Amino acid sequence: MRALFVVPHRLGRNPGQRFRFEQYLPHLQKAGVECVVANLLDERDDRIFYSYGNYAAKAALFLRTFFRRMGHARSAKRFDVVFVYREAFMTGTTIFEKIIKQSGAKFIYDFDDAIWLPDVSEANKRLAFLKRPEKTNEIIAMSDLVLAGNDYLRDHALKFNANVAVVPTTVDTDEYRPRPRTPNDAVVIGWSGSPTTVPHFDQAQAVWTALKEKYGDKIVFRLIGDGNYRNERLNLQALAWTRERELETINSFDVGVMPLPDNPWTRGKCGLKGLTYMAFEKPTVMQNIGVNPQIVSDGENGFLAGNEREWVEKISALVESEELRLQLGKAGRQTVLQRYSVEAWKARYVEFFSSQQRFR
Repeated sequence: MRALFVVPHRLGRNPGQRFRFEQYLPHLQKAGVECVVANLLDERDDRIFYSYGNYAAKAALFLRTFFRRMGHARSAKRFDVVFVYREAFMTGTTIFEKIIKQSGAKFIYDFDDAIWLPDVSEANKRLAFLKRPEKTNEIIAMSDLVLAGNDYLRDHALKFNANVAVVPTTVDTDEYRPRPRTPNDAVVIGWSGSPTTVPHFDQAQAVWTALKEKYGDKIVFRLIGDGNYRNERLNLQALAWTRERELETINSFDVGVMPLPDNPWTRGKCGLKGLTYMAFEKPTVMQNIGVNPQIVSDGENGFLAGNEREWVEKISALVESEELRLQLGKAGRQTVLQRYSVEAWKARYVEFFSSQQRFR
């Protein structure tokens, strides 16, 4: 059996890809599935695509990647299954998905955000007119199987396709695991993300300020994902993301936090930040919206917080009790092992592909 993965980024580049399908490639291959990854952007393309302005270079990038993706789409007929993550191309066209559909290969579509809603990076705001987020619904409709990251996304997909399964975003618990670390003089409150999601951290500034005023040097805020981020009031430690640094830094947290605004986009989030903290046995406080209440049972394997008072109270309880941190941390990792790990899902994931076998 041969499977083509039509994806935006090269392997190891994008967290969504890593946690949605890259972790499963060895298991698919072990089951006899030949996996070929067709990424749209290479390392050079990334520097252009995520730069501000630079429109002449972006126009050239558009043409180069359009023809690259056309080659990928036309090769679909040589595969049994074609897996598309989020979209085949970054503009509003569905021409590549249509070619894939017509190839005779089975078409699996995977998405892990509410991408039918408008969302454009700051670097490409002026190019927003090229996007057509509602194309997501068209791609869902033409797919043989849709894999949605949570119930909220599934319920949307079911409006357009009856063959939808929920596959939660999962963590490789062999890689994301607690390990020895140097004890901290202060309790480290940590957040992991990217420059595009830093506003989610910022929207809880009142919480962080209240905690800093309450505990002073007894707590430290550590942020990974944007090395240029500054917050003098919090005396915050900000680090750029690298694969190696991610693991080391999350392991250095004493408490992991996942604040979110409550809106249609964030309700589609799959709880990845919280799951990575929990995999490291870090007690986790998550916004009480979307999929998060399915992951965390408040007070049992982590905390849920819905307003500023609850955030301050629950983080305060963790700052003041190492025993509580250890208790919730261990329970959180057990939740990930049992329900949100690659190990727990690998057999089912392979089955999604084997059930789409095309008989020639």
